[in-house]
Amino acid sequence: MPAPERIVAIGDLHGDFEAARKAFRLAGATDAKDEWIGGKLVVVQTGDEIDRGDDDRKILDWVEKLKGDAEKAGGAVVALVGNHEIMNVQFDFRYVTDGAFTSFDGSQAPNPQVSTALAGMEARSRSRAYAFAPGGAYATMLSRRPVVAQVGGTVFVHGGVLPKHVALGLDKINENAKQWLLGKDPTPPRALVSEDGPLWTRMYSAAPGREECAMLGETLKSLDAKRMVMGHTVQRGGISQACEGKAWRIDVGMSRFFGGSVEVLEIKGDTVNVLKGS
Repeated sequence: MPAPERIVAIGDLHGDFEAARKAFRLAGATDAKDEWIGGKLVVVQTGDEIDRGDDDRKILDWVEKLKGDAEKAGGAVVALVGNHEIMNVQFDFRYVTDGAFTSFDGSQAPNPQVSTALAGMEARSRSRAYAFAPGGAYATMLSRRPVVAQVGGTVFVHGGVLPKHVALGLDKINENAKQWLLGKDPTPPRALVSEDGPLWTRMYSAAPGREECAMLGETLKSLDAKRMVMGHTVQRGGISQACEGKAWRIDVGMSRFFGGSVEVLEIKGDTVNVLKGS
């Protein structure tokens, strides 16, 4: 989408609704009642809303509601998929807490298409599995969320975009992910599960050197973009930049699991600011 007057990016939330509330309020997006007040503001959440905390279903539902409310007000909430969302669609529940399992109990109707695959699964996992199975209610919700989004001159992604992803086609990556999440393709696209895919790479979010920064520069040039904003790798010192401001790493581990502070990234034209919670 074209650049709005103001964008705020929010990193990994990992099942902590209180941290999510604080982040959206810090962004100026919501009020004390958790209702949209952002007007034409564009909020981008870079994935990993789920796992590690008990509130992941609550966060997913709330962000989905905010998407509709923001649109009515002339703004937008762009929620991306992260690697943890995809892990759940693949029934990889190793980071799911007891409370997050319980929140799905009895709420999802069995899906005959996946019942065989779930036959050996422990009972407490099945409701969540029905919800996240391709074509299930929450996988369908995720199908409406892109892997990569570009807003004005900023590219947003959970892990990172490499030149080969641009060559493959970002629209193609988004569409292939959508078709799999809807249950229309039998296997996940390689880009979603590869170690160097857009959801998993730490090329720019760990400790990029000259070679990695050159690769980022090439990627941004091909997309006519100025910067890339990503989550995925916890920045213990808070939101940080690399590659002369071309990479912004916004996963600050704000969930209870990691114990970080709440910070968000504000972009207004060519000005980038870090907003810190109290």
